[in-house]
Amino acid sequence: MTNIKSWIMAARPKTLSAAVVPIVASTGLVISEGFAIQWWIIVCALMASFFIQIGTNLVNDAMDHKKGADTETRIGPTRVTQQGIFTFKQVMWAATLCFALSVGFGIPLAIQGGVPIMIIGVLSVAMGYAYTSGPYPLAYKGLGDLFVIIFFGLVAVGGMYYLLTGTYTLPALILGLQIGFLSTVLIAINNLRDIHEDKLVNKKTLAVRLGVGPAKAWICFLIVAPFIAGYYWLFQNKIYFYIVPMLCLPLGISVMKKIIRTNPSAEYNKYLAMSSAYAMLFSILFFVGTRV
Repeated sequence: MTNIKSWIMAARPKTLSAAVVPIVASTGLVISEGFAIQWWIIVCALMASFFIQIGTNLVNDAMDHKKGADTETRIGPTRVTQQGIFTFKQVMWAATLCFALSVGFGIPLAIQGGVPIMIIGVLSVAMGYAYTSGPYPLAYKGLGDLFVIIFFGLVAVGGMYYLLTGTYTLPALILGLQIGFLSTVLIAINNLRDIHEDKLVNKKTLAVRLGVGPAKAWICFLIVAPFIAGYYWLFQNKIYFYIVPMLCLPLGISVMKKIIRTNPSAEYNKYLAMSSAYAMLFSILFFVGTRV
């Protein structure tokens, strides 16, 4: 395997939908409210989000190996540090480079949005490290799901909305919750897949704390939760904001059925790809719904 292919694998392309989904959905919401779109903001935000996501993935790759969470018995996708493709230092330096690039793309956004966006940027980079590194790694304390809901949902959507409108409203909050739930499906499935390995190394993810049955129920809730929160759009007479995204619900229900029927195993890798597609499709359909 070439170095380029190895780095692409380490970046975990299937997870990068979590960086795209909030931007697509929030852009649709902003357009529906009559605001002009500044596309340079969207491009910079997208690149900053990509590099924060990749940097977080790389830190996770390196730190899980260092802490013994990734071993030869791993049933998930290949991790480059555990396999010896790259050293711990190489992966951590690559993560630092990605975070630096995210800051580079974030500087114009901070100039545009001022102190609130600057704070969001600093916290996002810091939490990228803190997810699996530092004195209180969130993923090892069962806080990973909450981290994703907040930063890949509420913060990502709210920050994008604020950059494009200069305000923050209840609709942005609701959409942030919807996207946060969708993005968390990925980490919840990932953690349920690895539940038995994580127990052995005392990695207390939410799945480990809950157990297999409740963890499956949590995933099912996350899959339907965007439509529970989405009742808000119906009360606001924005019916298409709710109805059009429902076209992706059959895919979500399919993931639910597979999770319920299947014990944690390598099969879950397929469900991760399906849940990534589910989140992306939801955001696209929401965008379409705002244009109807």
